[in-house]
Amino acid sequence: MIRGIGTDIVAIARIERALARHGARFAARILRPEELTAFGSAARPAAWLAKRFAAKEALGKALGTGIGAVSWQDFSVLSASGGVPVVRCHGRARQLLAQRDIIDIWISLSDERDYALAFAVLSD
Repeated sequence: MIRGIGTDIVAIARIERALARHGARFAARILRPEELTAFGSAARPAAWLAKRFAAKEALGKALGTGIGAVSWQDFSVLSASGGVPVVRCHGRARQLLAQRDIIDIWISLSDERDYALAFAVLSD
């Protein structure tokens, strides 16, 4: 049964500006260490980061808490073989998922020239 859905769209230029202004500090605020490694080798770093930013926002919305009750660091979004995005939950997000008996997390990421989009579904 579906327990939550969330979506988010991000202007890639917004992420480019944040990276230009704050550099690695901005990326480190949003990404976990394992994501930072992948970010460092991304062909389009701003688009890659924008998709993760959107993913974490969408996941917070799907949980019904938004980012605030959970943090950016409570989620990691990496790519499995074939590029399929995989979510791992940590900290408060992991606790909330367990309390709500949520076992499956589905996420879709996409980007086009100007925007990155994420759609998340939580189910039991």
